Amino acid sequence: MPTHYSPYAPSNRAALNILHIPQDGDTADETDAEGNMLVDWPGAARAKLSALRAGFAEGHDLAALDAFRAEGGISLERHALFEALAAHFSTDGDPASDWRTWPAAFQNPESPAVRDFCAQYAGEVAFHAWLQWRAATALHAAQTAARDAGARIGLIADLAVGTDPAGSHSWSRQAEIFSGLEIGCPPDLFNSAGQSWGITAFSPRGLRNSGFAAFIDMLRHAMKAAGGVRIDHVMGLARLWVIPRGLSSAQGAYLAMPIDDLMRLVILESHRNRAIILGEDLGTLPHGFGARLHDAGIAGLRLLWFERDGQDFKPPQHWNPNAIAMTTTHDLPTIAGWWQGRDIAWRERLGLSSGESLQAERDNDRNALWHAFTASGAAVHAQPDFANASKAVDASCAHIGRAACQLALLPIEDALGLSEQPNLPGTTIEHPNWRRRLPADSASLFARADLQRRLAILAAARKS
Repeated sequence: MPTHYSPYAPSNRAALNILHIPQDGDTADETDAEGNMLVDWPGAARAKLSALRAGFAEGHDLAALDAFRAEGGISLERHALFEALAAHFSTDGDPASDWRTWPAAFQNPESPAVRDFCAQYAGEVAFHAWLQWRAATALHAAQTAARDAGARIGLIADLAVGTDPAGSHSWSRQAEIFSGLEIGCPPDLFNSAGQSWGITAFSPRGLRNSGFAAFIDMLRHAMKAAGGVRIDHVMGLARLWVIPRGLSSAQGAYLAMPIDDLMRLVILESHRNRAIILGEDLGTLPHGFGARLHDAGIAGLRLLWFERDGQDFKPPQHWNPNAIAMTTTHDLPTIAGWWQGRDIAWRERLGLSSGESLQAERDNDRNALWHAFTASGAAVHAQPDFANASKAVDASCAHIGRAACQLALLPIEDALGLSEQPNLPGTTIEHPNWRRRLPADSASLFARADLQRRLAILAAARKS
């Protein structure tokens, strides 16, 4: 469903987003009020699928596709079948991706009606399997290029904490996924109402009854073309905040997950696939969970914004060595945006907070951050004003490079010195989440002098 483009509400966590298949002439853009380029996902999807259908009709390597489908097994076949059914039940050209609205006979993947559909529309099912093959081929090529260029790890995949209850995974794995429950987080000091993310997840009972088949399949898919996997909301291995559909987050409860089994499977698949594991451990952790991550060899994340000691920023030498150092994440301000107060301006514009008190606090934090940069050796010149963010971005690269952490990651937005963050939590259409187009294609981006300079700064700091 092209209008559901958040990577953290996927249709299926054991399939790829075919809109990422490289295809000439398939882009569709629009601009925001400030002239920034935004991806028109529905328009891009229509153009891309039209071109891909034409390519499929022209012919393809049948033997290679058959081998891919045989390797993918029932997981791939059911996803391709779901996509074919969604297209079949479409209205006005938009896929009817919510299987709960399909005729009852098609809501069970093992029903006679579904088997008959699969036989009657075998070519359509093959097309959607071919799309997964094209996406997988492109992903493997990207990983091969990265490794051949000297990247020891290469790509790090990102594994969402849940899945869209209307999507492919929920339809094909109904016995292993919650029905009638959504996941989120409870009320806390930062969000008094809590959050319901509109996604669902694996049921602990369903996983046990199936021998954890869906979880294993998901892990193997994530690691297949990557040197590592980042597990979003890794606390979900221990417990999930579940909310009955239609109720508020405050009416939810924690549900214990089979952490021992899940941790062991993550370790086993990591070993088998030679993939490092990162765990997004930002938020409220269950008691002793940090130690569990350490014992399992799962590296947590340490962000520049959160590494504080009171009002001061911690020296990078004191950061947790068993974690990954980062400047920021997709849900938080970029370095340039934070330095300029761009995030405050957005929140004030949307009525999410009052700008005056935040601006005064940001002035103090900006001074504290530059002091930390100077103390760590990341900055050797005077503090720039709030409008000159480039020097702050460069200094942040050197700062996280000096962290005691075993790995340092620099988000592309900070490598490019961009001011806007990809996602603003708590918003949907008010902010262009997941729609900002990067300023050029990948080859041009990596040829930019400012990006090369920042990568060089980071590399030099790692060696210091």
